[in-house]
Amino acid sequence: MKKINVIVLNFNGKDFLKDCLTSLRKQTYKDFEVILVDNGSTDRSVEYVKNNFPEVRILALRKNTGFCKGNNEGIRISQSEYVVLLNNDTKADRFWLEELYNTISKNPSIGFCASKVICFNQEKIDSAGDGYSLCGASFKRGHFEHRNNYNKEEEVFGASASSAIYRRSMLDDIGLLDEDFFMGFEDGDLSFRAQLGGYKCLYVPKAIVLHRVSATIGKLSSRQVYYGQRNIEYVYIKNMPTPLIFRYFFSHLIYNMGAFFFFLLKGKGLHFIKAKLSVLRNLNKLLKKRKIIQKTRKVDNAYLQKIMEKRCFTVRIRGKF
Repeated sequence: MKKINVIVLNFNGKDFLKDCLTSLRKQTYKDFEVILVDNGSTDRSVEYVKNNFPEVRILALRKNTGFCKGNNEGIRISQSEYVVLLNNDTKADRFWLEELYNTISKNPSIGFCASKVICFNQEKIDSAGDGYSLCGASFKRGHFEHRNNYNKEEEVFGASASSAIYRRSMLDDIGLLDEDFFMGFEDGDLSFRAQLGGYKCLYVPKAIVLHRVSATIGKLSSRQVYYGQRNIEYVYIKNMPTPLIFRYFFSHLIYNMGAFFFFLLKGKGLHFIKAKLSVLRNLNKLLKKRKIIQKTRKVDNAYLQKIMEKRCFTVRIRGKF
C-alpha cells in the first residue's frame, strides 16, 4: 500500500491532463498512487489517460457529481495514510509532493498542509494558504501578489483543495467534503471543521503548484457566483460559534451588502439573490449539521479570534468577493 494517494478530479479536462499527470510522474517522492476520478466526461479523457498514463488508477463516474462528491469517491477507494487533492488544471513542481510529505510527517500536531499555488503563466500567487475573516468569508492569502512573496512556513487557517495534503486520521474524525456544497468554498468548510476539531494547518511555501485559475468553471460565471455566494453562508452557518456570530453579525451583513452591489454591477445580481434564497430553503438542514459540529468542537472562541482575519473587507475586495 502506498503512503499517499493523490486524487485528481476531472470533468472534460483532457487538454489539462498531460501537464498535470506528467508533473506527477516526475515527482522526486515516489511512494504514492494517483487516482483519477472522472466526473462523467464526454471528451474521451478516460481513454486518453488509459493510453498515456497506465500507472494511474481510474474511477469513472457516470455523471458529473460535483467537486465534493467526486473527490470524496476518490478518497473512499483510497487506503493511504495521507490523502492529497489536486486539481486537474495544475502542474506540480517536481519537489511538491516531497515537500508536503516531509512537512506533515514530521509535525504530528498538523492535520493538513497548504501548497503555494501560483497562477499559470503568471508571476502572481493564487493562494498561499487560505484565511477566514471574522465577518464570515473565506479568502486566499496573497491572492494576486507577486510569487516571490509568502516564503515563510507558518500556520494558516486552511488550505485550498486545489492542492493540499490531509491526514486520513483527521478526515476520519471530522468527515470528508460536504457534498451539499457541490462546488465552491467546500475547502473553507473542511478547514473550519478541522480547526474546530483541534487540527492545525501548515503552509508549505516550497510545495509549489501552477494553477490555471477557474479554468474549468470560468471566472465569475453564473454558476461560480451562485454556488460561491450560497456556500459562503453554508460555511458561516455551520461553523461560526454563536458568540462570534453575535459579535460580528453586523460586519457579516455589511459584507453581504457590498457583495450584492458588486455582483449587481457585474450583471450577476439575480444569481446572488437566488443563492441567498437557497440558503433559507436549506436552513433547517444546515442547523442540524451545525448542532453536531458545535457540540464536538475542541477549541475555544479566543483561539478562533486569534487565527481569523480581522480586516473583514479588504481581503475579500481584493479577491472579488
